[in-house]
Amino acid sequence: MSSASLGLGEDLRNYLLQVGVRENEHLAALREATMSHEWAVMQISPEQGALMQMLVKLIGAKRCIEIGTFTGYSALAVAQALPHDGYLLACDINDDYTRIGEPFWTAAGVRSRIDLQLMPALKTLDAKLEDGQAGTFDFAFIDADKANYPMYYERCLKLLRVGGLIAIDNVLWGGDVIDESNQDPETLGIRAVNELVANDDRVEISMIPVGDGLTLARKL
Repeated sequence: MSSASLGLGEDLRNYLLQVGVRENEHLAALREATMSHEWAVMQISPEQGALMQMLVKLIGAKRCIEIGTFTGYSALAVAQALPHDGYLLACDINDDYTRIGEPFWTAAGVRSRIDLQLMPALKTLDAKLEDGQAGTFDFAFIDADKANYPMYYERCLKLLRVGGLIAIDNVLWGGDVIDESNQDPETLGIRAVNELVANDDRVEISMIPVGDGLTLARKL
């Protein structure tokens, strides 16, 4: 988890934010409101939010999924990139976190685009599949409990259309992903999904070192 991209010194990152990101007032305000939170490190970085907005627009996404909403910065970024009739299924289990972001979604005029489901994400995703919504989503962002990453990936792949895009967060895990002495469930989950995606001929992939590592998987 990282609120800034790995490997950038403070001066260089400040330069990146100055000339490489156009963070609007609503995103900046929500980021500021989250900074004092004890788990603020879980919030994605502005540069990652900007990248996700660009990707959503480039693929012409109208229906998106987010697994792990926290205080809602990534949801706000994606919702702002959607058309007026766009839809974002936001999955989380902690109302204490998500209620921080909801006023900022409203202020930005995108609250109606966000369908916040406060229950285990696997149940939410399975319900969508059972409802016949396989192949109807364009974009999915996975950023929740890491042990379940492989299962989230499989559900999202079924829900996405051909040409749809999955973005998987924290795939470098602060470097712990290559520390074989680390065998905790979260790290094992990330290693498992990285291996799964790397060998999955159902997708094209690109792992990029933005934030704490972000894998992009395009469904073939």
